[in-house]
Amino acid sequence: MTFDRDILAPAEPADRSEPALEPAPPATRRTVTLTLGMLATAVLAAVCLVMPTAYAVRTPGPTVDTLGVQDLAEGESVREVPLVEISGAETYEPSGQLRLTTVSVYGGPGGDVLVGDVLLGWVAGDRSVQPVEAIFPRDLTPEEQEETGQAEMVSSQENATVAALTELGYEVPATLTIVGAAPGTGADGVVAQGDVVRTIDGEPVVTHQGLLGALDRVTPGDDVVLGVLRDGEEVDLTITTGEGHGRAVLGIYLDPQYDYPLDVKIQIENIGGPSAGTMFALAIIDRLTPEDELGGEVVAGTGTMDVEGNVGAIGGIEQKMHGAVRDGARWFLAPSGNCDQVVGSVPDGLRVVPVATLAEARQAVEAIGAGDGDALPTCS
Repeated sequence: MTFDRDILAPAEPADRSEPALEPAPPATRRTVTLTLGMLATAVLAAVCLVMPTAYAVRTPGPTVDTLGVQDLAEGESVREVPLVEISGAETYEPSGQLRLTTVSVYGGPGGDVLVGDVLLGWVAGDRSVQPVEAIFPRDLTPEEQEETGQAEMVSSQENATVAALTELGYEVPATLTIVGAAPGTGADGVVAQGDVVRTIDGEPVVTHQGLLGALDRVTPGDDVVLGVLRDGEEVDLTITTGEGHGRAVLGIYLDPQYDYPLDVKIQIENIGGPSAGTMFALAIIDRLTPEDELGGEVVAGTGTMDVEGNVGAIGGIEQKMHGAVRDGARWFLAPSGNCDQVVGSVPDGLRVVPVATLAEARQAVEAIGAGDGDALPTCS
């Protein structure tokens, strides 16, 4: 069988001679300089991207359902436990979620943030970049940082428990032991470490809130008589009050020991800081009330909590809102004091409700669960 040649290959050219190769023009000094300059710039840029900086980057951290469970390590085994466990009263199963929110911080003690991380942090909507000293105190070691965060977390759990039980009508007696006085205050040189507060202006002090409430009735700068137990003896101390946060203050540091009417245990690992107090308090209330407050909704939030039920502002609100949306929340409870940071930073799909007190936060959750959340105020 034969094939016509032009089917198999094109015809060979008549002239088989190779084309002449023209020599490349010699590189000029300008070309060499530009090439070397570009190469040096590329190397310098690559080095800069991996250089450590004096900045820290905040990103959305994990969120945790305070009405849910978590795995706790016990030796080589893992046990699943409720985050909020209550005994001494009837408890009720939730229908929705109350998610505490966190921020992950890169940089600071024991860690470096690279130039590339900083550049990404500046352009990404869910991140923020700040100087390290704006987030971490100077000379703070990683161990000290973790210890401080855990101490703040324990304090937030105590405050949340006291505030929640008080909101539900329980009385929470407290032993208020003085551990020091602020320098330059009226208590400096008057109180002694180990004094136990018993009365103020002759009125018994039974609860921590009772002491604070009594000070609300005092004009800053006025004298009060603080009755304390010192070495087994009742002693009356005259203290000139100061002013702090718009109220009279004694200038003393207290180590409160609470006598809880119920056994409330909050168990959480690998999260520190005080900002989960509001969500812990709401979880305690939800567990102890038969009403279905959430109605199946996923509500996230943040905010410190004091024993009087005041919600305090926190840092990293923008990252916490993004973390809430990522983990399925449609509603977010934000401290009223953070509204300035909230405006213009709310991610799509999230409605933010400002709250100043635990009572307001509780009412907001109930409105959301009842389908009336759209009538709640927002930051503006």
